[in-house]
Amino acid sequence: MRALKHPGTKEIELTRVLYALSDPVRLDVVRQLDRGGEATCAALDGGRPKSTMSHHFRVLREAGVVRTRTDGPSHVNELRRGELEKLFPGLLKAVLKG
Repeated sequence: MRALKHPGTKEIELTRVLYALSDPVRLDVVRQLDRGGEATCAALDGGRPKSTMSHHFRVLREAGVVRTRTDGPSHVNELRRGELEKLFPGLLKAVLKG
């Protein structure tokens, strides 16, 4: 299995974060992670096709919104809340409010 790409904290850009959060499916994933903490991709897919969700998780991961780790055959996602709050204070609170 190939390594997953995550930007370092200093590489996270506001425009990429906003783009990642602009899609309703990705925003739903982030809201689920906000409410429930870590979750596998399968638990967050909402019955959508795996190929579609792989794209959405990649956008979130490469923007620095989530961190994904491999746990056996599963990928487990977590919201990078602390890093995002430090970089963009209040952004997640404002976006997740709706």
